[in-house]
Amino acid sequence: MDAVPNRGQPALLRVLNDRAALSLLLDHGALTRNEIAHLTGLSKPTAGEIIRRLELAGLIRESGTTSGRRGPNPVLYEVITERTLAVAVDVQFVDVRSAVVDARGRTFPVASRRMTPAEAAAPAAGILSDAVERAAAAAGVDPDDVTEVCAGVQASVDQASDTLTFTDGLLGWPHEQVTETLSRELGVHVTVENDANLAAIAERELGAGAAHDSFALVWLAEGLGLALDLGGVLHRGASGAAGEIGYLSPPADALALDENAPDIAELVSERAITSLGIRHGVVPEGAEWRDVLARLPELDPHHPLVAALGERVGHAILPALAVADPEVVILHGPTGIAAGAPLAAEVTRWLRTHTRWCTAVVPPVVTQTPVLHGARRVLVGRIRSALADSLSDLAEPAGSGQSS
Repeated sequence: MDAVPNRGQPALLRVLNDRAALSLLLDHGALTRNEIAHLTGLSKPTAGEIIRRLELAGLIRESGTTSGRRGPNPVLYEVITERTLAVAVDVQFVDVRSAVVDARGRTFPVASRRMTPAEAAAPAAGILSDAVERAAAAAGVDPDDVTEVCAGVQASVDQASDTLTFTDGLLGWPHEQVTETLSRELGVHVTVENDANLAAIAERELGAGAAHDSFALVWLAEGLGLALDLGGVLHRGASGAAGEIGYLSPPADALALDENAPDIAELVSERAITSLGIRHGVVPEGAEWRDVLARLPELDPHHPLVAALGERVGHAILPALAVADPEVVILHGPTGIAAGAPLAAEVTRWLRTHTRWCTAVVPPVVTQTPVLHGARRVLVGRIRSALADSLSDLAEPAGSGQSS
């Protein structure tokens, strides 16, 4: 008996072909029908049918013609990206940065705002809504075209239970039903992610993590965070709290550095770095953490402040080395970026001199808005998936006579 053909197969093939062509247009930019046929390995008539369906769906449009050839110039087609936009947001306590993201992952201007402590304690939906408005204005786009938001925050995020924990600086943020609540209040889908994890995504794709199977990223900011990339996959833990090393008690041999430090995070906190900067004459009395960070890039690599900070960071990262044994540690966040290679070299030296670990410690490569870079990567994937999913609705009934 002959096998009964699967009558849904032609429709499935059409969807797969349409998705492949859409992905090529997003990756390569505008293409002609012949180029789509060549890159997909499909016939020119089939490529023409794909273009017809994508145009009918409002996903692509003509964008001019090629030149320099004999005969009629082939028509170029491009994806319509401006109607499906997203916004990446980096919430660093009082500092908020945001930028528009499209399906091609192009770079748009970054909008920045420094809030007062009272503004930072406002409801999260208001902070994110303002960030979206500012990003849209900076990019010159309609905020109503924004369908996705990804916010990086200094907290542990459990995607499974939709909860936030270790949220010391996020006073106005929900702790439960986080995505559900913020998505409902903003009217767009909101993803919340740990800022160190987003920076690790950026370093894996574009920076110091790209050449390694595993790495730890230490986020040195107002707080202390850690992201673990194991084989290209972020290790989040059972409840999203993997990497919250800042809450551990200082080791006994670190108490001499600061006997009043309640936890490891305090060893490299704003207060600690400010105190070190004043003690070593880098900034005057009354200076703030940001004043010390501004001076760090100017210091000699062998400056006493670099050595003092390197010892503290060394103590702070020991838990990550003992548990995960990564190939390399990336010192990131505002402090890691400002101190750069001299601090990374000092921490490496301290580890090899005072501990059993010989792990290489390196400075970050993605130093400009790393959290936004990571959030952009997340959002590009989400937008593309949404566009691809919409193609399933375009599948014509089997037996309609259209070529696949």
